[in-house]
Amino acid sequence: MQKLFFEVIRFGLVGCLSFVVDYGLLYFYTEFLGVRYLYSAAISFSISLLLNYWLCVRYVFQKAVESTAKRQLLFIVSSIAGLGLNQFCMYVLVEICLLYYMKAKIISTVVVMFWNYIMKRKAVKG
Repeated sequence: MQKLFFEVIRFGLVGCLSFVVDYGLLYFYTEFLGVRYLYSAAISFSISLLLNYWLCVRYVFQKAVESTAKRQLLFIVSSIAGLGLNQFCMYVLVEICLLYYMKAKIISTVVVMFWNYIMKRKAVKG
């Protein structure tokens, strides 16, 4: 049980770092480069996802098994689904609920975080 507790703590720390990258890139692309928020959200999410995966394999799930085609497929499919969930949340929160896109990103991140933990753990640990 203690091992799982520390795994969740490491996952949370990696998630915080990934969020900072995601949030920062979203703001940078939207405000400084003039990219529409939905495109910026997709780009920033994808970059932070790659960072998150690498850190999870390296530091969170320390006894990760060798990557198989099945695990790689699970990672890819869950990542695409996570991106879709992120984009859906962003669209609904900004266009329908009329939230500022940076506030919407925080809510979207919380929703996607739960999805990512469950799916990435399966993809990495088997």
